[in-house]
Amino acid sequence: MATTILTNDNFQTEVLDFSGTVLIDFWAEWCGPCRMLSPVIDEVAAENPQIKVGKVNVDEQQELAAQFGIMSIPTLLVFKNGTKTNESIGLIPKEQVENLIK
Repeated sequence: MATTILTNDNFQTEVLDFSGTVLIDFWAEWCGPCRMLSPVIDEVAAENPQIKVGKVNVDEQQELAAQFGIMSIPTLLVFKNGTKTNESIGLIPKEQVENLIK
């Protein structure tokens, strides 16, 4: 499944109302570790079509970043059936990303 750009406008529908697992990547253009993690997230999305993968640009979606207390990026959040179940802060290897969504 391709990644979904998450915004304040679609977050409720795409994440909170979604039945299933959603992996969310909070990132920014200027963030080096975010740019390093991005292809890993894309790979996980391609290899796990049963999950939804979303990306939140914290510079463009400051309200969402504040709502979830994002203080450092990259931050990954995992939601299952609308409830946050897991979180990771910082650059992590693919295996750890996959473990987050299990």
